[in-house]
Amino acid sequence: MAHIYIYSPSGAVRDKAAFKRGVARLRQLGHEVELDADALSSFTRFAGDDATRLNAIHRAAASGADVALISRGGYGLTRILPQINYKAVAKAIAKGTQFVGLSDFTAFQNALLAKTGAISWAGPALGEDFGAEQPDDIMEACFDDMVSGQGEGAGWRLSTSCVKALDQRRPGVWANDAVLWGGNLTVLTSLLGTPYFPSIRGGVLFLEDVAEHPYRIERMLTQLLHAGVLAQQKAVVLGQFTNYKLTPHDKGFKLQTVVDGLRTHIKAPVLTDLPFGHVATKLCLPVGQQVSLVVEDRDALLLWAHEGH
Repeated sequence: MAHIYIYSPSGAVRDKAAFKRGVARLRQLGHEVELDADALSSFTRFAGDDATRLNAIHRAAASGADVALISRGGYGLTRILPQINYKAVAKAIAKGTQFVGLSDFTAFQNALLAKTGAISWAGPALGEDFGAEQPDDIMEACFDDMVSGQGEGAGWRLSTSCVKALDQRRPGVWANDAVLWGGNLTVLTSLLGTPYFPSIRGGVLFLEDVAEHPYRIERMLTQLLHAGVLAQQKAVVLGQFTNYKLTPHDKGFKLQTVVDGLRTHIKAPVLTDLPFGHVATKLCLPVGQQVSLVVEDRDALLLWAHEGH
């Protein structure tokens, strides 16, 4: 199977049991697992100080592994973006190493895309996903497709409300040869105005977040709107927005309110229900890859060229 290198570029691993379960699960699936020397390091809230985590990224790039998989997200990558050797990472990717992760990893992925155009994968993390008490079957199947180079697309079912909002559009190809990019909304928005925010026109932007109230989600989307980012996309695809709590003060203001409002501000279609985010069932998505977005009835598909090693 695959040689998987586990490293920690962001938050410190606190759930050691999940870490161990994740390693055991990957080995059970037949993979060779190599642990970075500082995978379990801790410095305040981080997996080691900035230099430690930077070195871990560069060791992952030099490992020759098939997959460089983050142990967890959290926070920390934006602190070290200026020091990352992006050419070395891009060279490793060209030789067959797939960099995979989500959440805080969004900063690394979009900086890499902005600096080199190299493709990385939005996908699982070790502890959160493979270290779950019962890892999700779809997540593992998508990861296996990515590892084997057999994945050529991802599909999902649109909700009834989404279909109704899009019923004026004809079925078929809604975007073609469009760069797929995005990730965690909070992290992506924090890159705006920096050299690490990709300049993507005519792309398919996918977004997700966790523990952010809908008004905060709207505020960040509004920032992307006012910056002209959303108007330049062929489509916006919303994944899962989870672990927030509405209050009596909201008086009916909810996530659907935000989605409906977004649709009035941009001409591009806004799709929902993408199985990606801080949830058990998640797809593997190639960040920086050219894709086609196809919609037929309630089925949405993201299709990309075959990615072999």
